[in-house]
Amino acid sequence: MENIYANRMKNVPRSFIREILKVVDDPEIISFAGGLPNADLFPVEEIKNAAVSQFDNHGKEILQYSTTEGYPPLREFIANRYHEKKGLNITKDDVLITHGSQQALDLLGKLFLNEDDFIAIEEPGYLGAIQALAVYTKNFKTVKLSQEGLDLEELEDVLEEFSPKLLYTVPNFQNPSGITYTNKNREKIADLLKKHNIYLIEDDPYGELRFEGEDSVSFKKLIPEQTILLGSFSKIVAPGFRLGWVVAPKDVLENLVTAKQGADLHSNYVGQRILYQFLKENDLDKHIMNIKMRYGTQKNAMIKSIKKYFPKNVEYTDPQGGMFLWITLPNNISALKLFEKAIEKKVAFVPGDPFYIDKNNVNTLRLNYSCANEKSIEEGIKRLTSAIHELVI
Repeated sequence: MENIYANRMKNVPRSFIREILKVVDDPEIISFAGGLPNADLFPVEEIKNAAVSQFDNHGKEILQYSTTEGYPPLREFIANRYHEKKGLNITKDDVLITHGSQQALDLLGKLFLNEDDFIAIEEPGYLGAIQALAVYTKNFKTVKLSQEGLDLEELEDVLEEFSPKLLYTVPNFQNPSGITYTNKNREKIADLLKKHNIYLIEDDPYGELRFEGEDSVSFKKLIPEQTILLGSFSKIVAPGFRLGWVVAPKDVLENLVTAKQGADLHSNYVGQRILYQFLKENDLDKHIMNIKMRYGTQKNAMIKSIKKYFPKNVEYTDPQGGMFLWITLPNNISALKLFEKAIEKKVAFVPGDPFYIDKNNVNTLRLNYSCANEKSIEEGIKRLTSAIHELVI
């Protein structure tokens, strides 16, 4: 049928990574392509016990409808953890439970963006955010990332010229680059934003996965009335729950609740109750420490192999946490062409193209280290090195 679909869908890119995962569904391929947490670290028995406890003691209750804001004890847990870990003055009334932070992005786009409005986003930027927000506007203005964080001159120019309503950031172990904004960079960004009518989205799914260095200050601490903070249980417990949250100023949260009521009434209540039972009965910090130890070991193995095998003119980031690092090839090498060579050699990654707005055949790519062991990492980097040499020659 012709001309039946809404215009808003014309600018929405397909998930490049989901398409890649179809290609790499081969047991012989060493994949650095996914953004998945390591399934070996999922607390399966503990979650099963939590589920049995909830069904045995509250079966009828947890199968009923619930409130849009989410299960109060779970929201209280989130608020208390922010107070304990980040020194943030947050209560459960500041927290809305969502179906992952991806739903939070969709709700924020629905709430703030008309089709002619502008949004500022990092370059390179998280493709899930690009996909979610492209439903509501095609006007993305990018701000380059350096090792310090956002380019402050570019940010100021974008703010002055385009007056974006939102600035989307992943300031801790950014996806895709692995970069963490310095505290100095965050403070200068906060000072700039105070002069403008704009909200900063602080998307922080990886913040607790720091395996080196010291924690950074949250934008929610620096500019609380202009910061919308997103979090998720996907990377620190398990993604199958599809549970995340939004912490936002009161008027924003009230409008998000209304938007969510129109979308799904409330997030999965059974999952919220089971998740809270797990959190109540188990030491989350101990569980996260196990994740951090594994990821730190795997990241170090990848960096060691890159230093050993990659050509010296290939640049890379060295993250202190999270799940990704970022590779910059020589200017004459397309990461898409490298991907074709790499697949022939049974190794996969994500080319940089989907992380940019209106850029093609870029020379950058993302590597994920969370789901491969040290032996596979070294072998995968050796195969990738071979593919790079073929293109250089």
